[in-house]
Amino acid sequence: MSEIEYWLDLAKYDLETAKAMKDTKRYLYVGFMCHQVMEKALKAYYSSQFQDAPPYTHNLRVLAQKAGLYSTLSEEQKNYLEFLEPLNIDSRYPAQKDKLLATLSGEKCTEIIQKTESQLKWVMMRLGTK
Repeated sequence: MSEIEYWLDLAKYDLETAKAMKDTKRYLYVGFMCHQVMEKALKAYYSSQFQDAPPYTHNLRVLAQKAGLYSTLSEEQKNYLEFLEPLNIDSRYPAQKDKLLATLSGEKCTEIIQKTESQLKWVMMRLGTK
């Protein structure tokens, strides 16, 4: 298995996990898993461009920039990465949990999953994979 396949397999697995979290109403982890999907998709893209291990960062903007992908993103895509960014951190800390949960509903989580799936497909298309 190539490095690219490794990261994409993990991204797809995380997307399915996000869906399972939504179905069981564990909304806090939907955003976290969607962040993970995009992080791994960007790491796959980085690996494709540099034939090297991606940087050790969870920052989506930084990953997209280092991969050379950020400048090709639409404003909507950039804004979505910015939206996902705090969901990786805030879901881990109890002080932020209630505040974050108040912004998440089943409908909002469905939207987050759909946007993440769309962005994952976009990255995969750029990689020439399905």
